[in-house]
Amino acid sequence: MNKPIADLGRYAESLESVLYDLDAQHIAERIWARDYTVWKSDPTEITNRLGWLESFREMRSHVAEIASLRADLRGEGIDTAVLLGMGGSSLAPDMFRRVFKPTDEGLRLLVLDSTDPEAVLSLAEQIEERRTVFIVATKSGGTAETLSFFKFFYNRVLAQVGAQVVGRHFVAITDPGSPLEATAQQLNFRQIFRNDPNVGGRFSVLTYFGLVPAGLMGLDVNELLVRAAEMAKACGPELPAEENYGVWLGAILGLLALKGRDKLTFVISPSVAPFGDWVEQLIAESTGKDGRGILPVVGEPLDAPQHYGRDRVFVEIRLEGDVVSIEPLDALREAGFYQIGMRLRDRYDLGGLFFLWEFATAVAGHLMHIQPFDQPNVEAAKVLARKMIAAYREQGSLPSEPFAAPTPETMALFLAQVREGEYIAIQAYLTPTVENDAALQQLRRSLRDHTSVAVTVGYGPRFLHSTGQLHKGDSGNGHFIQIVVPAPRDAAIPDEPGKPASALSFEVLKQAQALGDYHALREARRHVIRFDVPPAELLALL
Repeated sequence: MNKPIADLGRYAESLESVLYDLDAQHIAERIWARDYTVWKSDPTEITNRLGWLESFREMRSHVAEIASLRADLRGEGIDTAVLLGMGGSSLAPDMFRRVFKPTDEGLRLLVLDSTDPEAVLSLAEQIEERRTVFIVATKSGGTAETLSFFKFFYNRVLAQVGAQVVGRHFVAITDPGSPLEATAQQLNFRQIFRNDPNVGGRFSVLTYFGLVPAGLMGLDVNELLVRAAEMAKACGPELPAEENYGVWLGAILGLLALKGRDKLTFVISPSVAPFGDWVEQLIAESTGKDGRGILPVVGEPLDAPQHYGRDRVFVEIRLEGDVVSIEPLDALREAGFYQIGMRLRDRYDLGGLFFLWEFATAVAGHLMHIQPFDQPNVEAAKVLARKMIAAYREQGSLPSEPFAAPTPETMALFLAQVREGEYIAIQAYLTPTVENDAALQQLRRSLRDHTSVAVTVGYGPRFLHSTGQLHKGDSGNGHFIQIVVPAPRDAAIPDEPGKPASALSFEVLKQAQALGDYHALREARRHVIRFDVPPAELLALL
């Protein structure tokens, strides 16, 4: 992968000044030396979060281990792997699943990261438990959604294969000493991958969390690591800022964000478009805090320049050989919108792209005076969701919170408060389907055309582990439309693996998470409105 290019217009000279300062401060050298003072005077959640700088090297020695697991599984007739995870544990595997096809020696990969019961049941209907291995992936070992998925599928596999071999259908990826590690040992999981605890979730794509699912698909894991090593060299400590890919890109991101150009809009070749969902979490969760933030906008169809505010910056990532129209980008460039361009030789260049954006995000954090490795506001929604669940267990019902009337007047009043330079986030607590994808995109485009501000879309609770940090940690310029639609079916969550007793269902969990985030947004003084009708009905209001 060659060095990215950029058209920064009047900010080109400012970039030169920023790069000069970064050189004077030896930023690249200090990042590689794991100098926490690059970001803060306190090393908390910095010194133990920089393992990603070396993970591409460390994982080279584990490639054979992953390949051996794949061979063993195929030898036993297992042809499907299901990744159970959330956020940093699921976004990279889901990207690999959507960008690459399994090889002849690989397994089909499915990913579950939605607590919507219809999503859970639909996945269950796509598999044969006897021919499936489940990858339970959570860094902390205590992620509520992931453990709920695990208990649900553990009971299903147990009913099919019996207690003697049920553990052989489960693999864990977690930090050493986590609660999941203890559970996996107790239940005789086939294998436990103990990940480097010094790598945060959103930086973990080049660790077991990303590479075990990729390897089970039959991808060339070693080649991904080779490409990452190439990029790490291009971000090396000895390179001047102008020639250092990661420092140069991070300088652009930080500079433009501080100048109010903080809506980073990705235009990605169709073949590698799922990269956008991974980089969305990396940027939003890393930079959205302390009253600042960069809003990544992914999956938005390009349109004419008049539909965009001057807070936009466009990033084009093109895969060689993909047929992509460049006319909209040319029109945007002529209209004065700043652009960053990247070219991938093939899909395996994603290995380098991961490292590039991780390093650039770290540099941007330095310029924005934020700590890019923690997520202080993510816990707020979790705490409130747990309170909702506790109330449900005591009273038999969730606390009530009225929905807004789905009328044109209600929507008009909400949109009247949106100002230039702000954004709208659609938070969809409903079943992820192709039909809902299309309806949400139509709603998104219509909202953008009405307001000329950036509009993002995220399925709940998945986005809570991605853009949720930015929603509550940035400057407060977001407006939130929460869509909460009950699934047509529900499914019980076992209280314990291997036992039928259940005090909670997936629908209750989903509703509790929506309520928890609603109250977290309100406590953060965000403008939020709730609807209980499908996105197509909201579209009609516009």
